[in-house]
Amino acid sequence: MTATESQTEVQPAAEPAPPPALEIPVALPLQPEDPPRVGEFWLRGRLGANAAGFLYEASTNDGRDAIVAMMTEGSADDAAARERFVNAVDELPETAVLAHNDADDDDLALWAALGPIRADDGSSAASDERLIAERRGEEILSAVLMDRIPQPGKLRGPDFRHYWENRRRPGLFRIWPLPWPNALRPASRWALALALLTMALIMALAVFLAWLLFRNAPPLEPPPVVPTPTNTATVTITPTTPPPATGTPSGSPTASVTPTTGIPTTAPTESPGGTATDPGSKF
Repeated sequence: MTATESQTEVQPAAEPAPPPALEIPVALPLQPEDPPRVGEFWLRGRLGANAAGFLYEASTNDGRDAIVAMMTEGSADDAAARERFVNAVDELPETAVLAHNDADDDDLALWAALGPIRADDGSSAASDERLIAERRGEEILSAVLMDRIPQPGKLRGPDFRHYWENRRRPGLFRIWPLPWPNALRPASRWALALALLTMALIMALAVFLAWLLFRNAPPLEPPPVVPTPTNTATVTITPTTPPPATGTPSGSPTASVTPTTGIPTTAPTESPGGTATDPGSKF
């Protein structure tokens, strides 16, 4: 085959690469200091955080998803930061703010639930709505932190920094009614049932061991009864002391008292000299 007879192979045109899909950030597990719920929204994980607040992935009991922006402990104590948070939420469309707490709660951190977010059915619309809600939450926290405000003129002097930037714990929150047991999932219910069953078995084992220990113990005998004497009489004899130089008439009979117990009690008798025995005459 000559060169003129050869046919050039036509290379297929390269297909254009598909546009990169938008990556949805994965929520991190909640920390012990994070609230389990704000309002009617149960928090499921952290999506982001900065010195001004946190972004949480949340959902309600009826399955509605939302993004919750919540202030930190430091920013919640700053009146100017709270005002910037409220203004940023007011600038959003009314349909984008699902719920928020009252700005007059000075002791609580402000939060706002952003959406709406449809159920994740694999379509791009569901992911877009979630990304839009996350961007709105980031804008609210950036407005509080003031990190996206353009700097007029040239930078001179030390950098500006909020005095509360080191206090990055979640702000104070209030949960009422208590989250348990509304937040129980099937796995949590099984864990709770297993814990209750284990507790019941331990109690039954304790009762059985107590029965084994005390089943052969001798019965406790009652204390002995102290007999009380009956038919007794108490006789009180009050001796009288005669005045000095006064004797008892001789020949006075001897007084004796015999109680019902049969023990004779003899009264004081005369002395051989004819005078009564006086205890005071010895001194």
